[in-house]
Amino acid sequence: MSNYLVDTFGLEGKVALVAGASSGIGAQFAKALAKAGAKVVLGARRVDRIEALAASIADETGSKTLAVALDVTDRKSVVAAFDKAEEAFGTVTVVCNNAGIAIPNWSLEESEDDWDKTMNTNLKGMWHVAQESGKRMVAAGVGGSIINTASILGLGVGGMQTSYATSKAGVLHMTRSMATELQRFGIRVNAICPGYFKTEINDEFLETELGQNMLKRSPARRAGRLEELEAPMLMLASDAASFVTGVALPVDGAHSVTLP
Repeated sequence: MSNYLVDTFGLEGKVALVAGASSGIGAQFAKALAKAGAKVVLGARRVDRIEALAASIADETGSKTLAVALDVTDRKSVVAAFDKAEEAFGTVTVVCNNAGIAIPNWSLEESEDDWDKTMNTNLKGMWHVAQESGKRMVAAGVGGSIINTASILGLGVGGMQTSYATSKAGVLHMTRSMATELQRFGIRVNAICPGYFKTEINDEFLETELGQNMLKRSPARRAGRLEELEAPMLMLASDAASFVTGVALPVDGAHSVTLP
């Protein structure tokens, strides 16, 4: 890699925290951040998974890593995770706010419990992490980048996804609102809106006839590959995006263009 690319997009000296790092997009982001030179804190409820992943990433990249228990729905857990990150590496200046769930159902059949679980994780949980990281950056007098994982279903809608789509639309408005407030502190807040990427949340659905037919109707005619999310995330994380904030960036092979 040329010095220009390293100097422009590299994350050497940055401390990054990934919420929801135990699998899927979060695990992919943790690996990419380490390869770009950041010290990486992996947070999730499944501590055994992130401990194994943190060790694997450290062995592969030589970057310093740390696994911390993190339940985004619990404010005390979020605060404790950031305390441990700061104690180990210093102030977190890059946040990949990625924890999320999906409980597909028709809107008239969805339970209040499923609605609350989805909102508490996808929206309130994301707010917990974004707010805590923003407070700490302001207190430390440093800028940084908060990257919220939203979805193309925050931009448009799909069947059996009322609570999920609503939560992700809320994430986009939260992103824009926080971006306007935190810009004066040098803190950027953006959202990545993935299309359909095969993860634990949707892998069974994408293998069904309905899921396969949906992908065939999309412009790309396929699901995305997780590595195709790395460059957009790294751009938003790096100082190369110093004047990019409040953005909802689809990474979806033009799928969102065709949504209702």
